[in-house]
Amino acid sequence: MTLSPIPTPTATAPDILRCAYMDIVVTDLAKSREFYVDILGLVVTEENDTEIYLRSFEEFIHHNLVLRQGPIAAVAAMAFRVRSPKDVDLAEAYYQDLGCRTERRAEGFVTGIGDSVRVEDPLGFPYEFFYASTHVERLAWRYDLQGPGALVRLDHFNQVTPEVGRGRKYLEDLGFRVTEDIQDKDGVTYAAWMRRKDTVHDTALTGGNGPRMHHIAFSTHEKHNIIYICDKLGALRKSDLIERGPGRHGVSNAFYLYLRDPDGHRVEIYTQDYYTGDPDNPVVTWDVHDNQRRDWWGNPVVPSWYTDASLVLDLDGNPQPVIERTESSEMAVTVGADGFSYTRKDDELAGFKLGTTL
Repeated sequence: MTLSPIPTPTATAPDILRCAYMDIVVTDLAKSREFYVDILGLVVTEENDTEIYLRSFEEFIHHNLVLRQGPIAAVAAMAFRVRSPKDVDLAEAYYQDLGCRTERRAEGFVTGIGDSVRVEDPLGFPYEFFYASTHVERLAWRYDLQGPGALVRLDHFNQVTPEVGRGRKYLEDLGFRVTEDIQDKDGVTYAAWMRRKDTVHDTALTGGNGPRMHHIAFSTHEKHNIIYICDKLGALRKSDLIERGPGRHGVSNAFYLYLRDPDGHRVEIYTQDYYTGDPDNPVVTWDVHDNQRRDWWGNPVVPSWYTDASLVLDLDGNPQPVIERTESSEMAVTVGADGFSYTRKDDELAGFKLGTTL
C-alpha cells in the first residue's frame, strides 16, 4: 500500500525542546510497577489505584513515564516539551493545518502537565505538545537514593512506520534534524534518527508495519550501569526480560540493552552517544547491508527486535490500524539463509559515509 504524501504545512511549526514523557497503557499495574520501579529504579512521583507517574533521577518536570491500567497494552501519547506556552498554540494550529485531528486541554491530559494539545499525527501516532509542568525535586545529587543502575534521563522514542522517507520529511518540516540514517544503494531509507536536543535523537523512525511504538529509551551515566542491570536481572532470575544486548550500536555509537516489560513494551537502556548541536553536523549514512550498524561487534539481531512493537492509540483510546510495509524491509536484507549472515560486500569499506548518501 502506497500512502499519500504529507503536504508541506503553511503554518509555523512549534519550537520543540525535547522528548519529555510517554503515556503507556499496561494490563497489570502491579507487575509493571515491579519492573519499572523495583527492578529499573525509576522514581515514583505519585501514584494511585490506576496510574503511576515515574521520572528519572535528573528530571525536574513531573514525570517521564505514565503507567496507566487498561484492557490492552498500547501507547496513549508520545509527549514533547515546547519552548513556551505560545508554542502549544502553534502546535495546535500546525496540525490543524495538516488536517489532523487535535484535542486541547487547558488542565492537561495527565497529572502534573498543564495546557497541552494531543494530535493524531500524519503517520498515525499520538503526539502531545506541552510547556507547563509541575516542578519536582531533581535528584541528581541524591546519591543516597541512586543505585548502581540509576536511570538518569529520558533519551528518546523509536517509532515504526511503513514509509520512513515519508515520515522523515514530515518530521523535518516539524523542525527535527536527521543525524543518522540507513539506506541501500537505490536510496531507499530503512531508518532515520532525528533530534531536537543536541544528541543523536529524540525520536527515530524504523521501517516496518505501523504505526507502532518500537521502544522508549532511558540513559545511564556509564556502561557499567547497564552491566549492573544485567547482573541484577540474572540475580533475580529474570534474565528472560533481556531481549537483546548488552552491546554497542554502530548507529549512535551508544552502548545499549533492550528489555521487555510484562506487557511486551520494549525499553532500551542507553548511554554514551555523541554531541550533534553544530548547524553543520554531518549526517552519518549506513549501508543496510552492514550488520555493524545495529551492533558494532557484529552480534546478530534477534528477529523479535524487527517484528515486535507496541500498538498506539487514537484520541478516543482505540488502537490505530496497523498498515503493512510494502517496501523492502530491513529484516529481509539482513537475515540470510543461515540465520543472520554478514551481508556487507567485501569491496565496501566501513559501510557508512559522513555527510553523503550511498
